[in-house]
Amino acid sequence: MKSTRSTDSRERALLVGLGRKRPSRAPEMEPGQPERESLEELAELVRSAGGTVAASILQMRDKPDPATLVGRGKLVEIEIEARTHKAPLVIFDASLTPSQQRNIEKALDCHVIDRTQLILDIFARHARSREGQLQVELAQLNYLLPRLSGRGTELSRLGGGIGTRGPGEQKLETDRRRIRDRVGRIKQNIEAVRKQRSMRREARQAVPLGTIALVGYTNAGKSTLFNALSKAGVLVSSKMFATLDPTVRAVRLPSGRRVLLSDTVGFIRDLPPALIAAFRATLEEVQEASLLIHVADVSSPYHAEQDAEVEKVLANLGVGDRPRLHVCNKIDLIPPTDLDALRATNGSKVYVSALKGIGLDELLRRMDTAMPVDPVVRLRLRVPLADGRTLALVHALGRVHSSHVDDSFMELDAELPESLAHRINSFAISGTGAATAK
Repeated sequence: MKSTRSTDSRERALLVGLGRKRPSRAPEMEPGQPERESLEELAELVRSAGGTVAASILQMRDKPDPATLVGRGKLVEIEIEARTHKAPLVIFDASLTPSQQRNIEKALDCHVIDRTQLILDIFARHARSREGQLQVELAQLNYLLPRLSGRGTELSRLGGGIGTRGPGEQKLETDRRRIRDRVGRIKQNIEAVRKQRSMRREARQAVPLGTIALVGYTNAGKSTLFNALSKAGVLVSSKMFATLDPTVRAVRLPSGRRVLLSDTVGFIRDLPPALIAAFRATLEEVQEASLLIHVADVSSPYHAEQDAEVEKVLANLGVGDRPRLHVCNKIDLIPPTDLDALRATNGSKVYVSALKGIGLDELLRRMDTAMPVDPVVRLRLRVPLADGRTLALVHALGRVHSSHVDDSFMELDAELPESLAHRINSFAISGTGAATAK
């Protein structure tokens, strides 16, 4: 299914935000500052969807209007602004109810979408895997279903009494039934794809490798860092949600052990819970990870608020207590004096520039130390030359210090992950305890 509303480069959008008049909980923030920041983020989303921001309006109210969100008086001003800036599309920085969306469209006489529908449009553009496409289509259909009533002149708005069920109402019921049937088929297809992915994950886990997941706010530089660490060549883009489908690559740590590193979709503030399903493919990689690397754009003036949003999503996923490293990225974009101050106050964080390759060796060392599973042990092994599989595992997953052939056996002095050492313990001659990362 195509996006419910596809923006392109010819579409000009008027952005509308809603702020609260009451003082902010953060006394250092001016009234409306969080909402203005959110509008700036919405503008980035519009550009990521291929649209152009014509103008933006921020309405300050004590509470949202239940019928139109911003009040009917404000809608008159919005209509004038949309016509003045020749913007056929109005985007609200909120989740509109179906009735609010219908009321606003009727008053403005132009197309209206909300933040949720815009994000769905971007998801549809960036999903490449079969599961990602199915998840996005499912989210779009679930979003569309309660909004069918009254959309378009072909759908009847007559009452439910005798003689009032015209052909429009039949069309509406037909549309609803078709959507529900499609939703059921998509769920079946998604379950089949998930089983296939689960089998692939089990196959990966048969080879003892720890897993590390990159998480963080959208556009924090996760994909750039992923490429720098794994040489994977993953798409790097300044557009939001450029990475929707999961990518997994093997990375060798300084101790010699290999881990699986996964790049995940970026988080964003006020992400509607219904959209989390569209993240499932990458979020399962987060839930399976032994270590999380929280990547933050330290050059952003809002990085503290963005970090708080990431913490919220991780808590909702049930991985809030998972071991993690906090990585401050883009240090090349801040003055050296500010960087020194950050290091002085937050010495436990890792400071890197993924783009410039600064601090990556320190990050790998910290990843090696922080991995909570599979410590490295040093063993002397005597493996039959005919056992090529075991020899290949030792060389692929460990660090071989020395080896020589004795008759029909290969004797090796190697550092190995503990899980692999247990599996091939029958070949061990001796062990020298835990190895230290070099």
